[in-house]
Amino acid sequence: MKSFLELARARQSDRAYEAGRAIERDVLERILEAGRLAPSACNGQPWHFTVITEPLLLKEVAKATSSIGLNRFVKDSAALVLITLEPSNITSKLGSSIRDKDFPMMDLGIASAYITLAAEDEGIGSCILGWFNEDKIKELAGIPQKRRLMLLISLGYAAKPKRNKVRKEFRKVVSFEKY
Repeated sequence: MKSFLELARARQSDRAYEAGRAIERDVLERILEAGRLAPSACNGQPWHFTVITEPLLLKEVAKATSSIGLNRFVKDSAALVLITLEPSNITSKLGSSIRDKDFPMMDLGIASAYITLAAEDEGIGSCILGWFNEDKIKELAGIPQKRRLMLLISLGYAAKPKRNKVRKEFRKVVSFEKY
């Protein structure tokens, strides 16, 4: 088992998957359980995860992520996790308003991070996407019109080796006591 830092170092946005290789249902459930357990402001849990694995639906949803040459790799995903923004509780809404911070959106980001790190722990590649045809995917997946589909996570067995992760130097992004 990898340590958390090993998972964080290893996790990358995979944009090539082994086409046709399914992810076992129990593996998917463990990955989604990590997202369900993610922290959220005032325990609002403003998310719903719709998992797409059925091949024909997966193909149609993948088409709705690809435009102007972007996201072509999604067609080889074994699963797609659609992350819908759900109503948060009153405490989170009030806090967001008072502090002028969008806590539910932050919460979706945290849940996405948990999902992708859990996928890495299971040996599954992932990529978080924000570019897609929201209306078309909502129609395909039966997501109510009044809900916002905010993120999509592609999952699959990576078809390429890990890349060297390029990040800014620690001292350039971290300071203690003062900015």
